[in-house]
Amino acid sequence: MQNNVNFEEVKQRFKDADLDGKIQIYTSTQGLSVEQFKELLRMFPIQHLDKLEKAMS
Repeated sequence: MQNNVNFEEVKQRFKDADLDGKIQIYTSTQGLSVEQFKELLRMFPIQHLDKLEKAMS
């Protein structure tokens, strides 16, 4: 399995994005490991987790 995702770039875009951008990045980025997704999730505003859950369903 080839991993062409530059996680540092994804992480920086995620950090700089507004809430909708964070949701879009989290739900559309492919090729990340579970640990990388967890790292992004730790940067997500906890008070808006319901919006992320809804976007993922």
